[in-house]
Formats: sequence, C-alpha cells, structure tokens
Amino acid sequence: MAIDIHWIRDDSALAEHCRLWRQLPFVALDTEFMRVDTFYPKAGLIQVGDGLRAFLIDPLLIDDWRPLAELLEDPDVIKVLHACSEDLEVLARLTGSLPAPLFDTQLAAGYLNLGFSMGYSRLVQEVLGIELPKGETRSDWLQRPLSDTQISYAAEDAVHLAELYERLRPQLSDDKNAWVLEDGAELVVQLRRETDPYELYREAKLAWKLSRAQLAVLRELCAWREIQARERDVPRNRVLREHAMWPMARTQPDNLVALGRIEDMHPRTIRQDGDFLLDLIKRTGSLPPGEWPAAVAEPLPVEAAALLKKLRAIGQEQAERLNIAPELMLRKKTLELLLKSGFPGGPYQLPDSLRGWRRERMGQALLDCLADAGEPS
Repeated sequence: MAIDIHWIRDDSALAEHCRLWRQLPFVALDTEFMRVDTFYPKAGLIQVGDGLRAFLIDPLLIDDWRPLAELLEDPDVIKVLHACSEDLEVLARLTGSLPAPLFDTQLAAGYLNLGFSMGYSRLVQEVLGIELPKGETRSDWLQRPLSDTQISYAAEDAVHLAELYERLRPQLSDDKNAWVLEDGAELVVQLRRETDPYELYREAKLAWKLSRAQLAVLRELCAWREIQARERDVPRNRVLREHAMWPMARTQPDNLVALGRIEDMHPRTIRQDGDFLLDLIKRTGSLPPGEWPAAVAEPLPVEAAALLKKLRAIGQEQAERLNIAPELMLRKKTLELLLKSGFPGGPYQLPDSLRGWRRERMGQALLDCLADAGEPS
C-alpha cells in the first residue's frame, strides 16, 4: 500500500501543519539524525504521523521552530515516540522544547508484557505483522536529495508508529497508561536536568579507589573533558579518552613523556592539549585538603548480593501480579542506592530515584524487607 507523503520545506507550511496537528488527539513523531563525529545530534529529517499520512519536515530548510515547540508543549495532544531518548535530544536542540505528554511505545510494550526494550522493527512485526525494510538507519540523512529508499523508510516509520499507538493504547488499563505517561515525563525531566560537569567524576569507573587528593584531579579532568566536548561539538573520547582519566588522576604525570605512557592516551590529545593537561594536573594536585571532594563510596560488598536478590524479587512479584515486563519495575541502580543508604545494619532510606507509582506500590515493601533482614534470627 502506497504511503501518502507530504513534504514540509518552509516556515509557513510548518506553522500551518502544526496548527492542524494541535486539533488532533495525538501525533506520532520520529527523527533521523547524524552523530558520527559530533557531541550534539544533527537533525536530518523530522517525521510526523497523524494515523493516515506521513509528513516529512526538512530541518535544513526551516528557520522558525516555534510552531513545533508549541505543538510539543500542547497538553491536549499526546506525542507518540519509540525509545525516544535521542529523539528528545534532537527536538530539544531544534526547538528548545520537549514533548509533553509523551507516550513511548517501547515503554507501552513493556507495560503490556510484550517484551522489554523492544526495537521498533520487532514491535511493528509483533503488533502489526509488518516486516520493515532494513538498511537505512545508518545512511546519510544530511545528504540532499535523499534517496527514494530513505524517504520510504522515514515515511513508513511515521505511519506505523501512529498505528502502533492506536493498537497499543486500548490494551492498556487506565493505570498502565498513566504509568507510561509518567515514565515519559520522567524521560523529559532527566533530559532537562543539566548535568553539572563537576559532578561527573562520581560516576567514573573505579573512582572509589582514589584518595580525596586524587579525586580532585579526576573531578577537574572529567569537567574539562565534558565542557570541551560541548564547546568543540565533538564526542567526549575525541577530547580525552575515558580510560585515560583514572590513571592520570592516580599517577599525576608532570611531563609529556609520562603523559604519553598513560594507558589509552591518544597522541592527538597530547599534541593538542598535553601542556594544558599537565598544568591542570599540577594546579589541582596542589589544592589544600579543604578543597578536595568527599570520598566516593565503595561498591556494595559481596555479602549484599543476597539482599539485593530479595529486593529484586519484590519487583518481580509485582510484575507478575500486574503482567508487566519485570525489567520495568525496580532498576538495579535504584536498589543499590537503597542498600548503600544503610548497609549493613540500617536504617535505610528510599532513594529519590524511586518515585511515582513504584514508590507508592513497592517503597514500604522494600523497607520492610530490609528491616526483616536486619533482625536477629
């Protein structure tokens, strides 16, 4: 069946279509972009589906994105996307806005227990019985003109995404639909939450093995790398490879030869930024103790594994009761934060990352489980 494709190539056409879309109960949204050698994604195409047609917006020809921003923020229009974290980045970069309310069909599939983290093609095959063509996901979406196969691929995505919503939404109970929208809102909140470059060192692998003085150096290296990647618009590893930072903080080289011996140190980094990095290490390495960051907590000991398993079982039991993919229930990182708040003897505190319906349904059960585990047998 031929798809009805409409191109949007100027500001006035975009404004008119956005006005019409805001009268609909939902629109399906997808993006094609390039991110091979840049920090930020570069939009190549924006696709909109209304359930009948595919609309292809050429971002290389649009200057005024305000109408699309207003559509994204319209509370009366559901925005339907699939596995949308990167799409959200593209939309935020273009329009300065993010979709709300947001219905992610990958999440919906999990809440219907069709599978967790299902790829788009597999979900379309599973729900609609349609086999999508492969091969265009990695093509050049910034080239002009786009090939016929690229156009067909992009249009199919928009049309079938709308069909997915129309098929999945009636299968969701009111509770589950609310949870899908709640998780969608959480995705938006996470993207809006600006990461402080000077807090990134806490997530660095093996950071807990460093002294506070060494952590001061790691903190500066992580922050500098992040800021430079954003300013230069290049991938982080193009500025400084991730695996080079920990040994730099630990050994604190004071000359270019020693810097070059660091594992995974790229020669290009030494040429471009070697002298600066040596100066950064020297300056940070001489900070007084009052300016050192707090120590990073050690990973949970092996003895905590049994308790972690008990906590995970609470989520699995709820998943079975609700017929939801168990992976959607309690994330490992959340459970680890809960355990770290009081292991081994308590008291324990629910982490901020356990919120919404999960906190309401499972928060007290988790605390009760930990209290029981702490009682002498």
